[in-house]
Amino acid sequence: MISAESALESGDQPCIRLEPLKNTHLPGKATPSGGVEGSPKVTANGVHDIEDRILRITGYYGYNPGYSSHRTGEDGSESHAETPGSETSGDSQSYHKCTNTVLKVLGGLLMVLCVSSSWVGTTQVVKLTFQSFSCPFFISWFSSNWNILFFPIYYSGHVVTTRDKQTPIQKFRECSRLFGEDGMTLKLFVKRTAPFSILWTLTNYLYLLALKKLTATDVSALYCCHKAFVFLLSWIVLKDRFMGVRIVAAIMAITGIVMMAYADGFHGDSFVGVALAVGSASTSALYKVLFKMFLGSANLGEVAHFLSTMGFFNLIFISCVPLILYFTKVEHWGSLSSLPWGYMCGLAGLWLVFNILVHVGVVLTYPILISIGTLLSVPGNAAVDVLKHEVIFSVVRLAATCIICLGFLLLLLPEEWDSVTLRFLTTIADKKSEEHGEELTESSVHTRSRSRANGTVSIPLA
Repeated sequence: MISAESALESGDQPCIRLEPLKNTHLPGKATPSGGVEGSPKVTANGVHDIEDRILRITGYYGYNPGYSSHRTGEDGSESHAETPGSETSGDSQSYHKCTNTVLKVLGGLLMVLCVSSSWVGTTQVVKLTFQSFSCPFFISWFSSNWNILFFPIYYSGHVVTTRDKQTPIQKFRECSRLFGEDGMTLKLFVKRTAPFSILWTLTNYLYLLALKKLTATDVSALYCCHKAFVFLLSWIVLKDRFMGVRIVAAIMAITGIVMMAYADGFHGDSFVGVALAVGSASTSALYKVLFKMFLGSANLGEVAHFLSTMGFFNLIFISCVPLILYFTKVEHWGSLSSLPWGYMCGLAGLWLVFNILVHVGVVLTYPILISIGTLLSVPGNAAVDVLKHEVIFSVVRLAATCIICLGFLLLLLPEEWDSVTLRFLTTIADKKSEEHGEELTESSVHTRSRSRANGTVSIPLA
């Protein structure tokens, strides 16, 4: 190197003196410390010392700080420029997952509203129909026949939403595997469909009879007890896991039933109506437990096939019962033209929509939301009864309704709710202990600093 500053200061002639090289390593070679000396370094603002600064000074088009041809990390390793696609690939996946979860929750909330509205509408239309046509079994039989439309509606949705186009007969045979490997035969049709169709008809018939004796709010609240009966039957018959909280919920349901029967005394139409509503809940629970026992976990297509099959069985074999009731004067009606077909078709349509929403909602959203939709029919019916029918509820009935609804909510708790709750409480306790330890450490540090400022020395005890 040229060293002229010392010569000029001494006043002598300037001379040239060679100094030894301080670094004998070539640019770009590894130093003894393990790094690369000739590689550019990154400044605090993320811009490289050499190449990036040259590109920024010369105004090279398309220059973007931090995206040079070679970037050097903090550890001295050379890395290439990152593309926007590689940076956002992980973010896009998490974004899609969050979007799907949000859409599923929003769809579930919409399904809750539709389920509760359809069930409230069904119950209220039944009350309106009874004002001009008081034949509950005929109404139940007529509404059950509409289950035949379940499979055609399912097939229409299947054709629209999937690319695999199957004929209705092919799809019907595919869903017939619910009855066995050989499909549906006449023997299996009667053997498998008859008990479920009878339970279905009894559930609807007892529910309609209860609506003739009680208000829509009381009947819908008592019908929610079917959840407790399902748990008890599953525990006894299916040997499901025992849960203490569900036993408490079942006791609460029974307590609500007794209080509802005691509201007007254990006599008269009130007691009979409570017994009919509890009978409807019991047959509904038996239907669900038997379905789980014999048919297992069927998919949506098999359920649609089974409900349509029950509709055919109801139309073929149970049609004789309304005729018998008609000729025995138990349920007598005039000419067919005098029947309130508008109310009856509206009732049957709402009942069909409710069943479709329940079975489809379990597949598309969370099953717990469908149960909540059924529970919300109780305050929905109460609002209609108070605003339209001007019903005044007694304190005992309100307390019984609240107890039944609370027991229903307890039955919705998952099986692992206790372990999840314990883990949550343990996590909170650990966080509090860590925060308390940090506070103690900070206080000890402040105490030592104050003692040093005052000139005192703390001697630890042995």
